[in-house]
Amino acid sequence: METDKQADIKTLQEENEKLIKRQSIKADLMSVGAHQIRTSLSAIKWIIKMFIDGDLGKLTAEQENLMRKAYEDNDRAIGIVTELLQANKIDDVIEKKYSFSEVNIIELIESSIFDFSGEAFAHKVEIIFLKPEMKLPTINADKDKFPIVLQNLFENAIKYSNQYGKVFIALREKDGFVEVSVKDMGIGISEKGKKNIFEKFYRDTTAKEKESAGSGIGLFTAKKIIEDHGGKIWFESGKGEGTTFFFTIPIYKGSE
Repeated sequence: METDKQADIKTLQEENEKLIKRQSIKADLMSVGAHQIRTSLSAIKWIIKMFIDGDLGKLTAEQENLMRKAYEDNDRAIGIVTELLQANKIDDVIEKKYSFSEVNIIELIESSIFDFSGEAFAHKVEIIFLKPEMKLPTINADKDKFPIVLQNLFENAIKYSNQYGKVFIALREKDGFVEVSVKDMGIGISEKGKKNIFEKFYRDTTAKEKESAGSGIGLFTAKKIIEDHGGKIWFESGKGEGTTFFFTIPIYKGSE
């Protein structure tokens, strides 16, 4: 009898583990997909706003009315995706389940810059990519999760920059890693914020003053993804003096 009970318990444990794994994969896919959708919607949002503001030429009254409706619908969609991300517990959904492969980091950065070009234009911020003179090696990364790091850092750099500021993106090879830096000329991080900036749901006081909306999960997520890749992330900042975020990502070494 005892043996039968043990067998039943073992079966239940195995089934439970399968359910947890299946749910984790579903949540993981949802988180990655939601981040990518939000980035695309944000890019569309700022392009539409450029038309509304007349930056790309004067619109007729009918055209402007249609653009405003499109802008409002797009903004609602961004809000829905943001709520999904907040509801989806980040520390539960981004498990250490990655599909690593050879990735060209230059191409990823250029793609992310393009995605945020409309938002940068709307904020009157210039993004400057300082490409290295020497060819960089490819990196070992998950091509779906790793771009979330770039998206979060670029979005913050633009959002918390002052008008007519610049965002500098640079990278170099160092000790088996590619080191990336994202430097802005914005509001900076307070002394208290420096201790808590990577905590889940934390938002610095300077960030709240500049932009009231925000979930406080972007940097937490970026740190987790970078560390799960075997890299590290850190920053240098002073309140009112801008911020530079640095992170490292391992160089691709083939299938060895």
